This record gives sequence, C-alpha cells and structure tokens, in this order.
Amino acid sequence: MWQPDGWSFRARLGVIVPHAAIGTESELQAMAPEGVSIHSARVPLGVMRAGGVMDPTIALEPVRAFADPPLVDEAAELLAAAPLHGIGLGFTSSSYVRGAADDEALRERLEARTRGIPVAITSLSAVLGARALGVARLALVDPPWFSPELTALGVNYFRAHGFEIVHAEAAALPSDQRAIHPGQLFEWVRDHVPADAEAVYIGGNGLRAVGAIQALEEDLGVPVLTANQTLLWHLLRLAGTRVPVARYGRLFDQALSVEETRTNGG
Repeated sequence: MWQPDGWSFRARLGVIVPHAAIGTESELQAMAPEGVSIHSARVPLGVMRAGGVMDPTIALEPVRAFADPPLVDEAAELLAAAPLHGIGLGFTSSSYVRGAADDEALRERLEARTRGIPVAITSLSAVLGARALGVARLALVDPPWFSPELTALGVNYFRAHGFEIVHAEAAALPSDQRAIHPGQLFEWVRDHVPADAEAVYIGGNGLRAVGAIQALEEDLGVPVLTANQTLLWHLLRLAGTRVPVARYGRLFDQALSVEETRTNGG
C-alpha cells in the first residue's frame, strides 16, 4: 500500500517570511488541515541575525524596507513558479509602518509577479477576518519586540479600516521568539484585554500565538484573531477550499465575501 507522501490535494499555499524566522511556517503547518501544504520563500530582514536572534525592540526602517522592491517581488515570483493556489506575505509590521493604503498597492504589485496566483497580506487578512466576524471594537496585542511607536502605528492602521481600538499594548513577555510559550501569552492576554473588546487581535507573525486561541476564546468569550491564523483563513478562502479547521478559533467558520474575494486576489 502506498504511504502518505505529503502531496497536497486540496491546496498548496506559499508564504514569504523573514530570512531567520520560523514562526509563520510552523503555525501555518500546525493549523493546516489534511490535504493542505505550506511552502516558503525567505527575504532578508535587517533586524534579524543567524539563529533567529533579533533586536529587543525592532527599528522601523528595516521593517519598512522589508516590503520594498525588488527582493519581496522576486520572492513572490519564485514561489509562483511552483503550482500553488495562494501566496501570503507573513509579516505584520511592515503594514503598520507603511500604512493601510499601501497594503492594496503591495498586493497588486506582488500579483503582477505571481502569474495570477492570489496574494494575501497578513494585516489586510486580519482586517477581513474581523469584518467577517462582524466585530468593530478591537483589542490589539503586539509582540514584546514592538516599540510603542510601532504599536501606535498599528492602532492607526486598524482605525483607518474603520475599527475602534479599545486597547493596544505590546505583551510584557521575553523579547525572544524562542522564549515565549502559548501559556505565557494566554495569561497575559486574559489579564489585560478589557471587557468591552468585541475581539482580540494578536499581531506579529513571529509571536507564538495560535496554540492559545481556543483557550482564550473560551475564557474571554470573544473571537481571538492572530496574524498567522487570519493569513491561513484568507489563503484557504482564496484557494477555494472550505475544509474545516478545528481548535484554532471561530474565524474558520466564517466565509470571505464574494466581493472581498474579488478585491483581494480572487
């Protein structure tokens, strides 16, 4: 009898990630349902060093530069040479620095290189996910390596998309991607999210977060969104698969509207 060989039959999804990061690939693969595979390309990020070591607080200019041409465009084109159904940009903070209007321009720019394969931008995926859930009042939780200035830019980003931000703060956890456990994040978020939040968004593709989604939703009683969760949800919808995803949040029960699918890469 033939044994499973990893050849996906539902969807093959690409993701562009910083060169020394593993979080996006790890979390997407953990959540991916049977028949969905994850394939990555890497782009240099000036605040990361070998082994995933990162500055305790990341500077804004390297974050902005991550989404500049030509490297991210070339990565998208190389990924698109594979038989993929969707490609995601696994990087939250460049959207915050560059602003809400730039995400759509970036998506169009990358799709000009992907031969018709749709592209999802993480922060825009979060916006679409929150809209699909029908929430308007968000609490934002950022990774500990986000500066107050970067968090403020994140507030501006979601406000520009029409959301009310009731709380925004970087989690007071170790500023080291390898030193954070979902249990630590669960306790911090549960203790700091205000009762008037209709949903929580945990930004940062490098923050180990998806393992805490179900427990947080049970305790807080509201939807919990994360960077990699919303990116996978968006990519699955763009790829046209409706396979269920269990234990990673209410978001996966929601559809992406036909209008938004067309606007965002469909």
